Amino acid sequence: MRSIDVITLEVIRNAAILISEEMGIVLRGTAYSPNIRDRADCTAAILNPEGELVAQAEHIPVHIGSMSVGVMNTMKFLEREGIDLEPGDVILTNDPYIAGTHLNDVLVLKPVFYEGDLVAIVANKAHHVDVGGIVPGSISSHAKDLLEEGLVIPPVKIIRKGVLDRDLVRILESNVRTPRYLKGDLMAQIAALNVGEKRVLELASKYGKDLLLKAWSMILNYAERYARNKVKELGIAGSYEAEDYLELSSGGLINIRARLTFRECEVEVDFSGSHKQVDEPINAVYGVTVAATTYALKSVIDPEMPINSGFYRVVKISAPLGSIVNPIPPAPVAAGNVETSQRIVDVVFKALHKALPHMVPAASCGSMNNVMLGGIRSDGTRWTFYETIGCGSGARPSMDGVDGVHTNMTNTMNTPIEVIEHEYPLQVVMYSLRDDSEGPGKYRGGLGIIRAIKVLEDHITLTIVGERVLTRPWGLSGGYCGKSARYYVVKASGDVIELKSKSSITLDKGDVVYIETGGGGGFGNPCERDLMDILRDVLEGKVSIERASKKYCVDEELLKELRDLLGDLV
Repeated sequence: MRSIDVITLEVIRNAAILISEEMGIVLRGTAYSPNIRDRADCTAAILNPEGELVAQAEHIPVHIGSMSVGVMNTMKFLEREGIDLEPGDVILTNDPYIAGTHLNDVLVLKPVFYEGDLVAIVANKAHHVDVGGIVPGSISSHAKDLLEEGLVIPPVKIIRKGVLDRDLVRILESNVRTPRYLKGDLMAQIAALNVGEKRVLELASKYGKDLLLKAWSMILNYAERYARNKVKELGIAGSYEAEDYLELSSGGLINIRARLTFRECEVEVDFSGSHKQVDEPINAVYGVTVAATTYALKSVIDPEMPINSGFYRVVKISAPLGSIVNPIPPAPVAAGNVETSQRIVDVVFKALHKALPHMVPAASCGSMNNVMLGGIRSDGTRWTFYETIGCGSGARPSMDGVDGVHTNMTNTMNTPIEVIEHEYPLQVVMYSLRDDSEGPGKYRGGLGIIRAIKVLEDHITLTIVGERVLTRPWGLSGGYCGKSARYYVVKASGDVIELKSKSSITLDKGDVVYIETGGGGGFGNPCERDLMDILRDVLEGKVSIERASKKYCVDEELLKELRDLLGDLV
């Protein structure tokens, strides 16, 4: 085998990243559901034969960070069961305690063989809009058992030596509310794997299998060395602790606690002291905890750091078994993936701020604001709509937060209004930024979003799974908290029903659900905010004069005069 020069290694590394990106493009381009096709709720990656992450597309952080955990668990399951991988096989699973997230995320992987040897694994994960369970959308607000969240699929060969198991596909279709979406999205996932396999084989043919395998190893080793050097450069040896809270459907709070210990070239994160697992779906499986923790650390240590399993060698994560961050099956976990993951990020950020006060942002809204609606059409077919809604990101040490954006563990887009109204008996009646929702500071937090959806049929089930209704996104270094989220329904009669952060309710024609998402926390003393920045926010209608004068230490009459003067000029 010839040696690998630096240029060749970099070509192979970037080729692997581009292959992952191409898989993601194919997946989205051939998917049926708006959730994958339009919102891009999916992730693709290449792993080495041992299941270590080599490269991934810039997709969903909670998928990316859990991918290696899921693939390794799947490989161990297959070995334990005596199931061999052969050319042309495709493995499918959605078991959260194996795949690493929640039941909606279906993981598929395909072994890539070259000249008889396994040279890589191509994989992708996609959020299917419905996988059964007690509510449309499968992310229940009150499930007490994993089986109440949907169909659990252990690792199984959906394709064996190139032949699709159509009986298995029919079984899956028969256990979900949206069989057309499930089959179409699953075929899109398989198509993406086939493209990934083809491209990896092209690399193997060009460079040879031995050199390619050595390249995978060198790519991981480089990322490990890079990360260790970055940790060493920080020079912050010691331990730093923080705590934050999640909301139960009953209205109570439970804690997540983290202790970060920096040694010369590595980081240990210990979640001892976090609440024990609960009989609600906010438990986060270990893969989610890994994803959220490593995301937060990478974001602060070096956002441009090459990310693969080499980085994971530098971070040691301890999550007590039976806790909210590492539950024992069959604890329900659907919301742990989407909500608890966000709070883990908040806790790690808060601890990091104690070590690196000028490198950590204030809290973002702290929720994916999950909205699910579903019912039965006049022809007897079922429909399900799922969306996560953006919010305000936390202010940064030298910049404002971003208005109306998906934050931290989600990286999806919104569903276009035209798609919603074409696909479902729904009408979007309001979509705007949420004025005065920012956390005041020298640098203010981002604004939340208001999304209002009217239902056009009777007997529609609404499920909300969110956070930060009882608590608020915290500010840093003198910055104030962002505004809490609010979820409520305005009935056709005009009555208003306030919803908890985890709620299910039946809606009828003409009812409107309002999702008002939280704002980001502020950074720094609000009285130090630049007057022109305050005026800009007032002129753009993002912050009211009353709030600006009260929170930012500016005379109200002066603001009105400047607004009138500058408003005329504009």
